[in-house]
Amino acid sequence: MSGVQIRKYQEEDAESVKEVFTLGMSEHIPSSFVHVLKQPLTQMVLMCTFCALITSSNSYLLPFLAVALLLAVARLGIVYMFNRYIEATLSSDLRDVTTSYLRSPDSCFWVAESEGRVVGTVACLPAENAPGCLELKRMSVRRSHRGRGIAKALCRTVEDFTRDRGYAAVVLHTSMVQTEAQKLYEHMGFKRIREFVLPEAAAKILNFMLYEYRLDVCEEGGQRWPNDE
Repeated sequence: MSGVQIRKYQEEDAESVKEVFTLGMSEHIPSSFVHVLKQPLTQMVLMCTFCALITSSNSYLLPFLAVALLLAVARLGIVYMFNRYIEATLSSDLRDVTTSYLRSPDSCFWVAESEGRVVGTVACLPAENAPGCLELKRMSVRRSHRGRGIAKALCRTVEDFTRDRGYAAVVLHTSMVQTEAQKLYEHMGFKRIREFVLPEAAAKILNFMLYEYRLDVCEEGGQRWPNDE
């Protein structure tokens, strides 16, 4: 991680933080689309549409065009849901990072900086549904700077902060399509403790799961991190 500095957020980082978050979230649109295509309901709708049209029209062109249209609509729907989440986040805690994360002694926001450029982010604050725990949030690293140990260092920063503040554990949530994030957290010692479907109707129909992870912080000697190799 040579040349990378992890430091607390500063006001001049605002636009870079929003950019890192937006790019990171947008990367999950293709994998979410693949997840939708694998669902039995999606396959049934596509197959029924194709069979009904090929039977009624005696043509292959119309069924293929209809299926292509349905696929395009499905992808646009996924893009819409991601954009809605991104916009909601940019309008909530990332609208004013200082107020959201830096006004309380038990919350914080850090950036990873390389050559004067923000290349990664992470934050934490007291978990609403897990008393005695801090929740890790807004973890993201620019694609161009991955594989350098930046995400691991950001995780360690949150773990150290959690221990210093006297909390028992770090908790976080990540989606089923964020497979690289899951591998990172499990490598860092986090344990998956819960799986649940998002409350939105579309998420329930498509079985879109969220995973909750927890990392217990040792009182003495700290958490022993796995080898980075």
